[in-house]
Amino acid sequence: MSYGISTSCLYPMQTEEALELLGKSGVKTCEVFLNSFSETTPEFTKILNRIKDNYEMKITAVHPFSSFSETFMLFGGYERRYLDAVEFYKRCYEVTAMLGADISIIHGLRQSAPLLDDVYFERFSVLVQEGKKAGVRVAQENVNGHYSARPEFLRKMKMALGGDFSLVFDVKQAVRSGNDPFSFAEEFKNDIIRIHISDNNSESDCLPPGKGQFDFRRLFEIMKSADYKGDYIIELYRDGYGELKELKDSFEYVQSL
Repeated sequence: MSYGISTSCLYPMQTEEALELLGKSGVKTCEVFLNSFSETTPEFTKILNRIKDNYEMKITAVHPFSSFSETFMLFGGYERRYLDAVEFYKRCYEVTAMLGADISIIHGLRQSAPLLDDVYFERFSVLVQEGKKAGVRVAQENVNGHYSARPEFLRKMKMALGGDFSLVFDVKQAVRSGNDPFSFAEEFKNDIIRIHISDNNSESDCLPPGKGQFDFRRLFEIMKSADYKGDYIIELYRDGYGELKELKDSFEYVQSL
């Protein structure tokens, strides 16, 4: 188990610059958010690997930028577009493996779109199998405004996928969705393979850890009871903090707990 920071916290800084800044700050575990098509190539992967190796970092998960289009590309009604999207995600899985990571993250279908459970689970299963070929676990993230925000949907998904069901748990997304994050973690603790952490209070649902009222120790205890071995990754929106020092301070705070 490690504590780390996502490069997405520094968006719209260039991905390689964000990774290098985290390395210079002493962060050893990272999640990389790829932000463009050119960043899903072997050539760009070499750039990230040079930075990673220079600072003796680990990249443990990769988040494709295409999450904004998954409703349309992966779960829409046009089959050829879906098949083309699968090819793109296969490329992302190869890049993920080249970076030494083993988790790729999916947001899934927005609640504004019609849902056919069987189609969603069937197509997600295809992504899981393609990920396995590259040595990558494809995981569903709970995301506000998506079907994955609903525990009842995730229960159905777990039943459909069985042992292939993996979850990335995001604290701020649970709060935004009106879900109690501790109840959510308790229910799915044996399926969670990664956790995105942030703090919150009555005025904001996305703050640097240590700047709000969230009980991190309670979350850690819940996950400890499931023998959780995954990472705790700070993931904030850029407007969720001010100076970069706040990001480093929040990292040091969670390490001290």
